[in-house]
Amino acid sequence: MHPFQYQRAESAEQAVAAVAPNPAATFIAGGTSHVDLMKEDVHRPALLVDVSALPLREISAFEGGLRIGAGVSNTAAAYHADVQRRYPAVSEALLAGASMQIRNMATMAGNPLQRTRCPYFRDPTQACNKRQPGSGCAAIGGYNHVHALFGASAACIATHPSDLAVALSALDARVQTLGPRGPRTIAFPELHRLPGDTPHLDTVLAHGELITSIDLLAFTGRSHYLKVRERASYAYALVSCAVALEMSGGKLQRVRVALGGVAHKPWRLPAVEAMLAEQPPSEKLFRAAAQAAFADARPLKHNAYKVPMGRDLLVRALLETSGLRPLQGPAGTAFAASVGGVAGQLAAPR
Repeated sequence: MHPFQYQRAESAEQAVAAVAPNPAATFIAGGTSHVDLMKEDVHRPALLVDVSALPLREISAFEGGLRIGAGVSNTAAAYHADVQRRYPAVSEALLAGASMQIRNMATMAGNPLQRTRCPYFRDPTQACNKRQPGSGCAAIGGYNHVHALFGASAACIATHPSDLAVALSALDARVQTLGPRGPRTIAFPELHRLPGDTPHLDTVLAHGELITSIDLLAFTGRSHYLKVRERASYAYALVSCAVALEMSGGKLQRVRVALGGVAHKPWRLPAVEAMLAEQPPSEKLFRAAAQAAFADARPLKHNAYKVPMGRDLLVRALLETSGLRPLQGPAGTAFAASVGGVAGQLAAPR
């Protein structure tokens, strides 16, 4: 591991002031992903500024929705009564990923900021424009079975790994930050970037800009998260889907859909959302929507399986969210989010 200095921030302002002027400095909270990357010699910060002790661990009512502090653990958010009841896709996404021990440490701001699980990014002996700009992309001509269908570039075909980020995108969450230029609000679907020719820039956050909270907007509809992975638990999504919808008079009024495991960021489907609005729900409609959703997919040598898998997953997610098909388990639990078994999980208390 590369040598580094460490300091603990006593306020958000102090943390920003410490990181912003130092290009080799970064924040650390739970560190569940960051420390792994440091051990693998992928991240080499000269200064770690610990924000885990900051007073950002509350979940509170806010403008008809919820404000979730950046330091709230994934476990606390997943089992929070209001999150499970009003935003089950968030609970399902959190409980579908990682072990209880990791969720206990991982934070709500850190989870969406975790970096790609592309094996070429995590191997310093391989060419990776995300890790070392200008070095090339070994994944393009390599084994790319977990890589992107949408939004990739000649510089990078990596996918974003966060389950939570997909649910937050579908729910049109907002991110509150404090940076060198003061506070700002970022619409969650705009937080992450496509790779273009700068794949090393994952988000629109400025250097030294700290997430302070994530806001879930007022919402009275239904939401749901579904995930397909290579093993029953503790694995990243091959393809995932989050749906948030509101219904009235037997029709879909407003629908928001995001896919995971298919792009460098959670992949929203605005054309599909418009196609479903004001329509009565039916399997025929949802299958047509799924065809449209993947019409522009650009599969690589080893990941074409994601297209039919993604179509089927989207249909199932829409059927279950709309109530045309029952959930596989209680809403807001890992059992509702899992495609297949969920090893090592206990059902959340009802």
